[in-house]
Amino acid sequence: MAEIKDRENALIMETTQGKVVIELFPDLAPGHVDRIKELAREGAYDGVVFHRVIEGFMAQTGDVKFGNSAKPSFAPARAGTGGSDKPDLKAEFSNANHGRGTCSMARSQNPNSANSQFFICFDDAAFLNRQYTVWGQVIEGMDNVDKIKRGEPVPDPDKIVSLKVAADVK
Repeated sequence: MAEIKDRENALIMETTQGKVVIELFPDLAPGHVDRIKELAREGAYDGVVFHRVIEGFMAQTGDVKFGNSAKPSFAPARAGTGGSDKPDLKAEFSNANHGRGTCSMARSQNPNSANSQFFICFDDAAFLNRQYTVWGQVIEGMDNVDKIKRGEPVPDPDKIVSLKVAADVK
């Protein structure tokens, strides 16, 4: 297993394809890291599908309203259009590169509209730099991210089985 330097600032994500460990960047995006951890601690991401997965680009997930396959509000046709019941976040753009394994927030055209959805880059996507908020980096399990089924929308999508802050995992 990858060395986790700070268990309070790392996530352990179990997916239908296997485990993924993400190092969080609270110095780069404190508001976004706080939101991801808050939703993870509420169990909001457990059961959420990867609704938009583009070969050579990224895997997007995190629609806790319409994308949670374990809840009555699950609506596959609407997955990707919802967020959480929390307010949208102010952008925290940085010079961090959107490289392979980068975790960044999804948003609408409004730069201050990130809420709960995020994506993981498969390859370099530098064209997103300074336009989307980078909040973490996959440090283990990128091979499992690579296995996530592709599509827009994804037929029979893979999902997050559980997403936990590493400090909360015994």
